[in-house]
Amino acid sequence: MSVHIFIPDLLRSELLTPEIYRELSLPALETLLAKGSFSDEKSQGTEAWLCSAFGVVKQNDWPVAIITLQVDGAKEAQAKDGYWLRADPVHLRIERNDIILADSQIFEISIDEANQFVSALNYHFSNNRYHSLSSDTEQGKIFFQSIHSDRWYLHLAHVPNLMTCSLDEVAGKDINDFMPSGADSMTWNNISNEIQMLLHEHPLNQAREARGELPINSVWFWGGGIMPQSFNCPYTHIWSNDTFCRSLASISGINYNTLSDYVDKWSQLAISGSHLVMINTLHGRVQYEDIHGWQESIKNLEVNWFAPLLLSLKNGELDQLIITTTDQNRVKNFSIVSNSLWKFWRTNKSLSIYAD
Repeated sequence: MSVHIFIPDLLRSELLTPEIYRELSLPALETLLAKGSFSDEKSQGTEAWLCSAFGVVKQNDWPVAIITLQVDGAKEAQAKDGYWLRADPVHLRIERNDIILADSQIFEISIDEANQFVSALNYHFSNNRYHSLSSDTEQGKIFFQSIHSDRWYLHLAHVPNLMTCSLDEVAGKDINDFMPSGADSMTWNNISNEIQMLLHEHPLNQAREARGELPINSVWFWGGGIMPQSFNCPYTHIWSNDTFCRSLASISGINYNTLSDYVDKWSQLAISGSHLVMINTLHGRVQYEDIHGWQESIKNLEVNWFAPLLLSLKNGELDQLIITTTDQNRVKNFSIVSNSLWKFWRTNKSLSIYAD
């Protein structure tokens, strides 16, 4: 059996200093990294890595919307071919000259609230037609769908000339560095501005603020595309709590399970094959600079994942383990087989060494 673990932000040099790493006791992880064969490449983000792992080709964007729609709203996806775009609810706040975006990792929104917000947006845009979207009057209109409370969608009859940045890239950052590009980008920026003005005074947001909750004052357009022509994935089993990873597994027809707290579930089920495990518990901590939360999460990974996996390698229950991590700059891979553990000259090092 082989296991490939994908853990975004396991090693993050710009936020996680050597002092922070030195406070951690992670002997199993340090052993695995020290004994493994290392390779790296340029990073394009979490969604890009997952798309590549499943053989999905980039369009103007990585086509996240049409893929997650297969899980969120299969009926809508079957009813309407063509181009789908995510339009997720977000909170924007001004900090000096920056406009910082927060996503649903740090606020809650119910499906009832989502439906009311989307109803207001659709009412507002029902009489507006955007010429760059279509020459046809009806097809030039935009219609939002709150299929999930924090994952909203738009369907367009024609593919716009629009390149966006993923919500994952911009969360916790200044949106001015991640604005859409392409010939149609001005149209979509104007639509965003209209949405912000409409939501600013919405009664639901006034009620949210009265309860001490963040208002939903914008949406983030991203992940547009049409259905990919093919999917090609080398894995036989996928384990993750991530919606996009689950959607890719579902559309590829690959066995999918949510994460267990304990790796020994595999041995209990006696499952062979090639497993991809995506663990996304560190990424959000780094996005919002929650260093203490990151430390606690990686301690949990040491106990529930790295130590059992190291033991499985030693016992011969696991033929190969690959650990892949990404940050905003690099993808780093560590490949370990049971014979790797005999490399006594490769001694354990602090994680800060690998984060550089």
